[in-house]
Amino acid sequence: MTQAIVTLCTCPDKNAAEKIARLLVESKLAACVNILPNVLSIYSWDGKVESAEEHLLVIKSSAQRYQDIETAIRSHHPYELPEIIAVPVELGSPEYINWINTCHVSK
Repeated sequence: MTQAIVTLCTCPDKNAAEKIARLLVESKLAACVNILPNVLSIYSWDGKVESAEEHLLVIKSSAQRYQDIETAIRSHHPYELPEIIAVPVELGSPEYINWINTCHVSK
């Protein structure tokens, strides 16, 4: 079974979040992307503490697609340095993990 991952990415607004989510699913890089609105991010940037309301993408895919996902996000994201963090799925329903893996097309 292919390793499933969840990749997190924040976006500045709903339009950017939907654009990236649709791109990832339509190009079969991800099986599903959830968009969580109104996430308050507090972060350090250029030596200052900043805050922003953002939308969080929760991207479900196979680990073998990570590099393509990162490339797609970087190509379409408005931030200079977008958050792109992937974590492995340690446990999950076998049927759901199998569904994630069947949503991808081999290169």
